[in-house]
Amino acid sequence: MTARRANKRIRLLVAVFAGVFALALARAGWLQAARGTIYDRTGVELAIGERATTVYANPKQIRDPRAVASAAARTLGIEGEPLVAELADRSRGFVYVKRKADPERAEALQRMGIRGLGFYPEERRRYPQQAIAAEVVGFAGVDNRGLAGVELGLDRQLAGAEGEKTVIRDPFGQALQVVESKPPREGRDVYLTVDHSLQAHVERVLRDTVSTWDAESATAVVMDAASGAILAMGVEPGFDANRFPSVPRDLQRNRAVTDTYEPGSTFKVVTITAALETGLVSPSTPFTLRYQIRVADRVIHDAEPRGTERMTVSEILSRSSNVGIVTLALWLGKERLSGWTERFGFGQPTGVDYPGETRGIVLPPERWSGSTIGNVPIGQGIAVTPLQMAAAYAAIANDGVAVQPHLVDRLEGDPPPAPHRRRVMSAETARQVREMLEDVVEEGSGVEAQVPGYRIAGKTGTAAKPEPTGGYSKSRYVASFVGFTPGEPRLVTLVAVDEPKGAIWGGVVAAPAFAEIARFALQYFGIGPDERFAPASP
Repeated sequence: MTARRANKRIRLLVAVFAGVFALALARAGWLQAARGTIYDRTGVELAIGERATTVYANPKQIRDPRAVASAAARTLGIEGEPLVAELADRSRGFVYVKRKADPERAEALQRMGIRGLGFYPEERRRYPQQAIAAEVVGFAGVDNRGLAGVELGLDRQLAGAEGEKTVIRDPFGQALQVVESKPPREGRDVYLTVDHSLQAHVERVLRDTVSTWDAESATAVVMDAASGAILAMGVEPGFDANRFPSVPRDLQRNRAVTDTYEPGSTFKVVTITAALETGLVSPSTPFTLRYQIRVADRVIHDAEPRGTERMTVSEILSRSSNVGIVTLALWLGKERLSGWTERFGFGQPTGVDYPGETRGIVLPPERWSGSTIGNVPIGQGIAVTPLQMAAAYAAIANDGVAVQPHLVDRLEGDPPPAPHRRRVMSAETARQVREMLEDVVEEGSGVEAQVPGYRIAGKTGTAAKPEPTGGYSKSRYVASFVGFTPGEPRLVTLVAVDEPKGAIWGGVVAAPAFAEIARFALQYFGIGPDERFAPASP
C-alpha cells in the first residue's frame, strides 16, 4: 500500500468517525411561537411580546470564568460574582448567563467574540399599561406560559404551538445542518371587553377612596347589563404586571372574582324581588313595623332607633329596614327564600371566563338554624363575590334577564361568543324593583350616589365582618354600594371598600365612589341626561 493510498484511507476513516460523532450530537430544538397580544375593547395593547436574547454558556469551553463573568455583568447589568462559580464548574455543559436579556446589550456582548458563550432569540412578555387592569390581564412567566389572569385562562390560545428542528453539530458545537423542521404556529390575539380609559378612571377612584378612608382595599366592577360585558374590574392596592415576581401574592389576585364578603343590605333586593314575584305583596303594601323583631334566639333591629311605624314595601327598601325585610322573609319561608337566593346566582360560579372564580358560601335550607331566616335576608351568614352581586343587580337592570358576565370579547379569527341568558324575574317585577332602587338614591340611604341630571338606582350595604372565633366585629366592616345608570348601555357598578376607618356606612364611603365612576362613564359613553331632568321647552 502506498503512502498516498494509506493517507486517503485514514482521511476516510476520520470522516466516517466525525460523521458518526456529529450524528451523535444531533439535537432537537424547539422553535418558540410568538405569544398573542391582549387588547382592550378599543384596541389598546394590554400585553405584548417583544424581542429578547437569551445568553448561555458552556463552562467546558470557558477559559477564564472570572473575566467572562465580569464582561457579562458589565454588559448585561447582572451580578458577576454568582456567575463565576457556575462558569468554573466544568462538570456542566450548559448554564444560563441571562434569560431574555435586552437584545442590544446581548448583541454588544456577542460582538466581543468570547469563546463558550452562546446566544439565541426569545420573546419576553411586557405590559405597556403597567398597573392598569393588571389583576384582569395577569402575567406570563419566563417561559412565556400564563401564570395568572387572562394570560393563564387563555394560555393555550395565546401561546400557539412550538415548532421543531433537528440540528446536527460538530464536536465543537458548530451547527452543520438542519435535517428536519416544523414551523411554529403563532399564538392568537385576544380582545377583552375591558375599556382602558374607564378602567384607569375606576382604579384612580379606588386609590382615592382607599386613601381617604385608610381602608385595607377596595374593589369595583362595571358591566353592561344587557350584554354581560365587563367594562372595568379594578382592585386597589394594585400592582405593576411587569414586576410580578417581586409583588406579594396577596396583591396579585383579582378580588372581584376570588374573594367573598358578607353583602349586608345590598342583598335585600333578593327578598324584595321574591315577595313581589310570588305575589305576596306589591310595592305599596303597608306593614306596621316595630323597631325590633325576634327570630328564634336572635333579636334584630333597624340601624337607627325609631318608634313603631307604618311602611310600604317600597319604603322598607328605601329606608333599608331590617325588621321590614325579615318580616317579608318570614312570609316567604326558608324554602322559597333559599330558592330565590339560588335563582339570583348566589352560591354558584357566574361562569365568567376567568380562572379561579369562587362560588361563595350559601347554606342549603336543611342546614339553616332557627335564626338563619333572620340573618340571610339582611345579608348576613352568606358570602358572595363582588362579581356575583354586580351580576344580580344586572338582572334587575336588564328587565329581569341575567346575562353571563364575560371579560373576553373575542379571539382573533372567531366571532364573539353568545353569552348565556336566563330569566330571573318578570319584566314587571324588575321595573318595580328598579323604581324602588331609584327611591333609595333619590331620598334614602344612597343620596351620595346621585349624579345630577340622571335617575340613578342602587342600594347601600354596611356589613360587619365575621370574627374567626364567632360573632361579628365591632370595628371591621365592608362598606358597599351597587347600582346602575339609565340609558344605553345600562351600566351596573359595584364598589366595595374593605375596613374603612372614620366611617363605615356604604352610603358615606362607597356611594360617592360609585357616583364618580358613574359620572365619568355616562359622559364617556355619551349617555345624555334623563328626560325627566331636562329643562322644559319654552
